[in-house]
Amino acid sequence: MERLEDLLKAAEGRGAAPVELWDPPYCGDIGLSVSRDGRWHYQGSPIPRPALVKLFARVLRRDADGRFYLVTPAEKVDVAVADAPFLAVEMQGLGSGRGQTLLFRTNVDDVVRCGPDHPLRFAAADPTGGLKPYLHVRGRLEALVTRALVYDLVERAAEGSDGHLGLWSDGAFFPLPG
Repeated sequence: MERLEDLLKAAEGRGAAPVELWDPPYCGDIGLSVSRDGRWHYQGSPIPRPALVKLFARVLRRDADGRFYLVTPAEKVDVAVADAPFLAVEMQGLGSGRGQTLLFRTNVDDVVRCGPDHPLRFAAADPTGGLKPYLHVRGRLEALVTRALVYDLVERAAEGSDGHLGLWSDGAFFPLPG
């Protein structure tokens, strides 16, 4: 089951465009959005081409003001994001306990090694009060971990140095709230 690890190695050196370095003029809202289920839309209609969605994902940026934009060297346009711009849809665990590493694949085929540079965080799910885990992907962009993977995360929970329950990955500990 080395599939995600192989994909991660193959992707080294590639990845998102250097959108953090670009400062193009703001060109407005053209009707792009990402729904809670991770689907991209243009003017209310789903974008059916996965390759186009992946292209858009490569030039997505979240600025310090909390807003999301598609950014090229020449222009910047709004993207309305209902929750997180990506979903973590596949997970692979390597090792166990403190030596564990968790790899995730997003719905746009980013492969992320959870750890100090790509932490997990947990937020309350309103109004249920349950927990929603998010994985840092890049820049200020996160992936919501899908419900199916939450069960896998719970199974991999272990005790931290302070006695709290949480998840170890790549040498970092991510405590579960509560």
